[in-house]
Amino acid sequence: MPSVAEKRPSVEDLSSYFPLTFPIPTPTTHPDLITTNDLHREEDLVHSLKLPEDIVAVLGPLASPSARLSLQRLTFIYEAALTQFSNSFKLWKSYLNMRMSYVLGSPRKEEVPEMKEALEEAEEYLEEWEMPLDPIVGWEEWKSLIATFERALMWLPKLPRLWLMYISIFFHPRCPSVLSYTHARRTFDRALRTLPPSLHSRIWTQYLLWVEKKGGEMTVTVYRRYLAVDPSLTERFTSLLLAPTNSAPRPLEAAKLLLSLARKAARAEYTSPEGKSPYQLLEDWIEVVEKYPEEVGLDVDDTVTSNAAIAKEDAEAEAEAAKAAQSTPDPASTGGQLIRMGGPAIPVTADGKPTAPYSEDEDPVSPRKLNIEAIIRKDGLNVYKDQAGRLWTGLATYWLKRAEFERAKDVFELGMTTVLTLRDFTQIFDAYLEFGESLISALMQSLEDEEDEEDAAETEKDLDERVKEFEALTDRRPFLHNDVLIRRNPNDVQEWEKRVALWGENDDEVAKTYTKALETIIPRKATPNLHRLYVNFAKFYEEGGVAGQAEPDLDSARKILEKGTKVNFKLVEDLAEIWCEWSEMELRHENYDEAIRVMQRATAIPKNTKISYHDHTISAQARLFKSLKLWSFYVDLEESIVIVNYAAFLEENDYFEDSFKVYERGVELFTFPVSFEIWNIYLSKFVKRYGGSKLERARDLFEQALEKCPPKSCKPLFLMYAQLEEDYGLAKRSMSIYERATQVVSDEDKFEMFTIYIAKATANFGLPATRPIYERALEVLPDRQTAEMCLRFAALERKLGEIDRARAIYAHASQFCDPRTNPQFWSEWNTFEIETGSEDTFREMLRIKRSVQAQFNTEASYLAAQTISARQGAKKVERKQAYGGGNGPAFVAAKKAPANEPSSEDVVPSQANNADEIQISDDEM
Repeated sequence: MPSVAEKRPSVEDLSSYFPLTFPIPTPTTHPDLITTNDLHREEDLVHSLKLPEDIVAVLGPLASPSARLSLQRLTFIYEAALTQFSNSFKLWKSYLNMRMSYVLGSPRKEEVPEMKEALEEAEEYLEEWEMPLDPIVGWEEWKSLIATFERALMWLPKLPRLWLMYISIFFHPRCPSVLSYTHARRTFDRALRTLPPSLHSRIWTQYLLWVEKKGGEMTVTVYRRYLAVDPSLTERFTSLLLAPTNSAPRPLEAAKLLLSLARKAARAEYTSPEGKSPYQLLEDWIEVVEKYPEEVGLDVDDTVTSNAAIAKEDAEAEAEAAKAAQSTPDPASTGGQLIRMGGPAIPVTADGKPTAPYSEDEDPVSPRKLNIEAIIRKDGLNVYKDQAGRLWTGLATYWLKRAEFERAKDVFELGMTTVLTLRDFTQIFDAYLEFGESLISALMQSLEDEEDEEDAAETEKDLDERVKEFEALTDRRPFLHNDVLIRRNPNDVQEWEKRVALWGENDDEVAKTYTKALETIIPRKATPNLHRLYVNFAKFYEEGGVAGQAEPDLDSARKILEKGTKVNFKLVEDLAEIWCEWSEMELRHENYDEAIRVMQRATAIPKNTKISYHDHTISAQARLFKSLKLWSFYVDLEESIVIVNYAAFLEENDYFEDSFKVYERGVELFTFPVSFEIWNIYLSKFVKRYGGSKLERARDLFEQALEKCPPKSCKPLFLMYAQLEEDYGLAKRSMSIYERATQVVSDEDKFEMFTIYIAKATANFGLPATRPIYERALEVLPDRQTAEMCLRFAALERKLGEIDRARAIYAHASQFCDPRTNPQFWSEWNTFEIETGSEDTFREMLRIKRSVQAQFNTEASYLAAQTISARQGAKKVERKQAYGGGNGPAFVAAKKAPANEPSSEDVVPSQANNADEIQISDDEM
């Protein structure tokens, strides 16, 4: 026979226990409430029935008969007390807490008395319960609890604590669905209608948390109601609209809310609870636009139409503003118009400030999509100029997500040509490159999967065009980089010089760049060395272009220098440098009389000589006559011409030794670079006069000249010295002079010196003897010249049949040759491998080429330096190098090679002309 403990009650048996508190238990209906001898009966009941644990979990706090009886007794006592004290808050609170403990279970945490700060804090402190009553079995008891709360609120409707206790039931995880939706929402609304506004925040905190948990359309409706009163939770609402758990996101409404917040924050009408700045709010809006482009923004056609309408409205507004500015209304008082006499009412905020006009872009209820371009320009680029890179890339990404690639390219191009910082440019350019790479990759993948030949041919054609555009973009980077720096500071002389260098040997563009630079730069705001632009531009015409292939145009060079002398430079020394360079240019072309006239004009004394040299309020032209540099140049020019003319006069009259003494006196008086021209003329005259008859004396003179000669000026003397040894001395001694010259001359002259040395060694000792010279050259020459020397060295090894040695030389030189700027080297290596190599060596050459191209930098300053170096290496050595620099005085030009030395009449102007050329009176000096 089964025991009592093994019997399992059914759901109907358990439900028969309820309701325990309705109708309200009384001694009449429940005689056991006041029985004094019920202890034994209760013990018998406890021992007579032991319910299983799952049944205890269903009944919760009312699982035992004693608990059920206790609930009935307490209910009776509290109801009897409330009959007499129905307005007692403490009594009602204690009663309701007791009833909740028997239905909802025991609370795990203590309730926070105040929940005003934030929804996060309120959510953290929501009550949790243990051992609740099952909502199905105990449905009647749940209803009885709700009815009790309704009775309590009927007596004490203004107490927020009762409302909060009532509301907490709806957060219970076991709350019946009949109560936790419509009934709960209506209860929240009743609480808001009943309580005063000062207590609404406590209800709204729970209300918003409840609708967030429920989700759906009710969340949107309730939040809209709250935001109409307090917009501080708009950011939280937008995150809810776009939450991953939201089955129906509303990106358009979220975007409009964020845009409204960004504009209000920019007007100082809104402060983000999360501490976000106005730009950060706008950036959140951009992220929504990038993620949901189709749902938020207009397409291309609608955008163009909207832009045209906006432009028309702006033009009309400007016209009205101009018309209003022309008409001056009569003032209502001496201080101006005080009262607005007509017009519609102006809505104001609580602070009395006028509200912003209605904008459909900020209305979350409006279904109209946004003009993303207009908004980014108006609210982004016009306001946050330091964040232009992110704004332009955001707009381009929007069009890319809509598959409007041409529109996105236009945005990228416009952004790169308008930003003012390198950070913004780099951000846009990198995004542009990434777009190009992804598009090319997609086309290549499509080409692999294409089966139709016609479609494949069309795809391949499109792919070729995209690859060309991508390569052109990478090639344009130095120019775009330079454009940014020039836009940031149009008066930056160094950046204009880099711009000129970037054009390389394109003479037309170089001339245009120089012209634009001189038109753009404001002298008083220019960075240092503005005068070098005028000097270099004049040399451009003097040398016949960058590569020297055009005819020299001295007239244009003079016009540029003439224009430079009229510029009001910040420093007088810059203006003096212009005059000195002009005189040197005339000397380089043996226009000695014109050089004197130029200095005569520069040193003209004005009528008012009582001028302070350091008074910057006076123009540089008015202070020029006090320039010590200018007068020093003029004096040295006159003295050098006098010495050379005197020596030439003695030579014409066959007083050769006396003329040589004059030269020796001149080199004693002047130091380098002044004495260079005198040494040059003296040595050439001496060698021409005596040849090899006084070889030791000639050697002593050359050694004296080279002892103190600076590296920039010694190359012509070494060449003359070596030629003397070849003609009258020993070939071995001549080779030692060339070897010495390659170690002493300046870096700009070493390449040419090695070239001459190798040619002489080849003529005297044969090709194999040049190998050590080539090896030393590769150790000391600059990178670009090393590459050129390697090409010649490889050609030598190929002539000697050493193919592997030639290939190793090509590989060594490759590290100095960027394929973008030095295609000649790679073309020659390619030809070499085709003619002498194999498939493996050709592949190795291509691998090295890709590796070198990836390593080379493409910054504007780097390419500019390369171009300048190339130009200097390709040109003939200027007289300025021989003088030791352009800052010192200039003298009569001399030939740099000893061969075919001209006569004295070709070097020195006639004496008859010299006597009449310089007419400077005592008053002028």
